[in-house]
Amino acid sequence: MRLLLASASPARRTILRAAGIEPLVEPSGVDEPALLAAAAAQGPVPAAEQVLLLARAKARDVASRAGVEVLVLGCDSMLELDGDVLGKPDDAADAVRRWHRMRGRRGLLHTGHWLVRPGDRAEVGATSTTAVTFADVTDAEIEAYVATGEPLAVAGAFTIDGLGGPFVSKVEGDPHGVVGLSLPLLRDLLGRLGVAVTDLWTLDRPAVPGAADDRTG
Repeated sequence: MRLLLASASPARRTILRAAGIEPLVEPSGVDEPALLAAAAAQGPVPAAEQVLLLARAKARDVASRAGVEVLVLGCDSMLELDGDVLGKPDDAADAVRRWHRMRGRRGLLHTGHWLVRPGDRAEVGATSTTAVTFADVTDAEIEAYVATGEPLAVAGAFTIDGLGGPFVSKVEGDPHGVVGLSLPLLRDLLGRLGVAVTDLWTLDRPAVPGAADDRTG
């Protein structure tokens, strides 16, 4: 059994690889704005539900074309600040405005996860929520960070595993969820489908814990 990631996110792929899982990758073709607009037409949709809605749509889209020998995982992330939901910035100016608003503040990073087993159409999902406190960064730091282009490619306009790391003062919850994929939550979802996370390990591992890691002192 292999894990098929319904996302082109390099960060999510890196998280899985570091955990011993070499995923197959097939980005979905879901029209995210249209899907959210349709949901909003029925009434307000909380951020934690929006990311789950998108994760489910992505996983189901890719699963509809996948074989029975895989498990399909869809994910989506958004930052919630003062009740407002923030995905990727529209452009550099938007990213700068967001950082002026975010600095010195605390937000909630929601990441939806949806797992589908095409063989029997079993599916489960849940959302990881982590509190993130941003540093009181200067105007010059904001301009320099946005100029790198990194904030334009990620939900919430920040990272904790890249150039944005120094600008995040505190993380309360699972840091993997902030990067884009919660490993503990993935383990729980797999278990609900009767699959152990160790069954998905594909990378070589040392035969003895610590055998390849000389940090015993």
